[in-house]
Amino acid sequence: MSLSVALRTATSGLIAAQTGLRAISDNIANVNTPGYVRKIVDQQQLVVNGMGQGVTVNGVRRVTDQYLQLASMTAGSDAGKWDVYSRYLDNAQALFGDPSAKGFFFNGPDDIAAAFASAANDPSSSLLRGQALSTVSGFLQDADRINSQIAQLGQTVDTRVSDSVAKANSLLAQIAQLNTDIGRARVSGGDSAGSENIQSQMLNELSGLMSVRVSARGQGGVNVRSSDGVMLAGDAATTLTFNRSDVTRGYVSAATPGAPGNPQALTIGSGQIRGLLDLRDIKLPGMADQLGEFVSRASEQLNAAHNASSSFPAPSALNGRNTGLDLPTAVTGFTGQTTVAVVNAAGVLQRRVDINFSAGTLSVDGGASSAFTPASFLTSLNTALGALGSASFAGGALSIAAAGANGVAISEGTSARAGKGFSHFFGLNDLIRSGGPASFETGLAPTDANGFTPGDTLTLRLSLPDGNPIRDVTVAIPAAGSPSMTDLVNALNNNTTGVGLYGAFALDAQGGLAFTGNPPIRAEVAVVSDGTHRGVGGPSICQLFGLGVGQRAGRAGSFFTDPALVADPTKLALGRLDLSVAAGAPTIRPGDGQGALALSQTNTVTAIFKAAGDLGQISTTLARYAAEFGGSIGRDSAGADTRKISANAVQTEADARRQSVEGVNIDEELVRLTTYQQAFNASARMIQASKDLFDALLQIR
Repeated sequence: MSLSVALRTATSGLIAAQTGLRAISDNIANVNTPGYVRKIVDQQQLVVNGMGQGVTVNGVRRVTDQYLQLASMTAGSDAGKWDVYSRYLDNAQALFGDPSAKGFFFNGPDDIAAAFASAANDPSSSLLRGQALSTVSGFLQDADRINSQIAQLGQTVDTRVSDSVAKANSLLAQIAQLNTDIGRARVSGGDSAGSENIQSQMLNELSGLMSVRVSARGQGGVNVRSSDGVMLAGDAATTLTFNRSDVTRGYVSAATPGAPGNPQALTIGSGQIRGLLDLRDIKLPGMADQLGEFVSRASEQLNAAHNASSSFPAPSALNGRNTGLDLPTAVTGFTGQTTVAVVNAAGVLQRRVDINFSAGTLSVDGGASSAFTPASFLTSLNTALGALGSASFAGGALSIAAAGANGVAISEGTSARAGKGFSHFFGLNDLIRSGGPASFETGLAPTDANGFTPGDTLTLRLSLPDGNPIRDVTVAIPAAGSPSMTDLVNALNNNTTGVGLYGAFALDAQGGLAFTGNPPIRAEVAVVSDGTHRGVGGPSICQLFGLGVGQRAGRAGSFFTDPALVADPTKLALGRLDLSVAAGAPTIRPGDGQGALALSQTNTVTAIFKAAGDLGQISTTLARYAAEFGGSIGRDSAGADTRKISANAVQTEADARRQSVEGVNIDEELVRLTTYQQAFNASARMIQASKDLFDALLQIR
């Protein structure tokens, strides 16, 4: 071996040792730096013409494990999702109060029952009547408060989604820029480990926001894709957009700057953004919908008992609520019998009108029956009441009034439509009123006229269960002949202009309209816009049937105790119309507590609760539903906490294993430090020896 070869060999070893020492010094200096990944020097023997001539340094690389990195990022995404989900769900649960405290919301129906039970023992007590009304009002006010706070919580979550998407955009832009820096360092033979460490930390932060797939680039850096493979960051970064709507579910889309085509909806499986979207679009609206269903059924039960009762003296007029239907359609669906009575101030019967809906007849004061049709019902009723009273129908509401100093009372009898008696269906003597549609059981049958204006349109959005849109469809109200509900449902379910390819609407026995998605997609439907009207100034399809999140989720805040009763508790209907008394005897008596007793038992009456939130359609009592509802909120909160703890534990374990591979071990670094020092000294001595030989040769000459 020539001296020059020996010198080059020693010099290459010296350079390699210096590079190794620099890497080790960086490792030791950053032993406690979060996210730092230790570096090692890649070197190999330099062979020229089959003869070793030292060592060459191929580069400095970070010690990473792609599997552990993926496991850590996946665990981080799950932990991010359940952490934010659990935190906001705990806040939502707290709105209902402490289950062990007196003010727990779900104790409301029991408190109402107890208040009316006390009033039933002394119906003449204005104090007990006032306390009962106060208990009802307190329950409804609590429902309104909780509903408003759930809505506010949803707005907070909505803002968090926007902030998280903006943060993800910032991270993607920086990751793409670091790809450029890393590639440039690789080409020039520089050390890119610092940029790669920063990029790794950004990837960890990004994975906490949303689930991503990361792969290495041949020229250095990483490609970042969404769960469904959409490129998010590589040579450049895409721009994420949170597509929000008050009527449809939100979703995140990606658009590459300068690329043609519309933004592409992303599938986000986990991460904070997924948790926030689930809260915003599923959990919180579902909770509000379930709250609305609970309060709606509680109101229905109280109203059913109150409509079947009467105050003493009887009120001069009974004014109903807007049913959203025309009177002939409403009357068509009734079966059974009911009685409308006009009584004087002492409760003595002045006029009795027996209505047999099944037979389609009216009789006055027990006399001969006369036929009526749904179209002639109002005229026939006015004829039967004569000079003693009158009935009117306007704006979807029925009213019955007595003449002079007389009052009106109704016996529900066996009358029924959509599970409600005559007075209850029209809301003639409601205890609880509503500022909007509270119940969506219209009682409409498939053969009934739908009543909507032909040509009016309804736009629906079909979407995947994760909120990503499939398509929008615009359905026109059919115009042929006198369109029935069957015609309307068929138009909604049309395969071309309706939802038929993805699911179907169906009308249930109570006249409710609901959509069910076809497997395996299980598409969901939302109302984008609704320009339909039932008659002139009547409700739209989504208002009448409660289609869309907004219609159902806001119900709980629309209920209030009838102001006339609050102003005068003596008008509270705590008695019952008794038609079995002898002629001339009062049919309504002071001190009668039958109505109050019925009001006290409303939480034990079985009713059908429609599917809402986490609970499917069930037939149960109000008290049982309250327990199920309260229990479901507690279970959800506890389940989210458990999943958060589990996800955090998995992330901690994944991070620990990753750290054991990628982190700096001082003992190992000291061993390597000693090795490189010795190599450096050996190379230095060899250089010195070569110098001495060169000097000796020069002296010989």
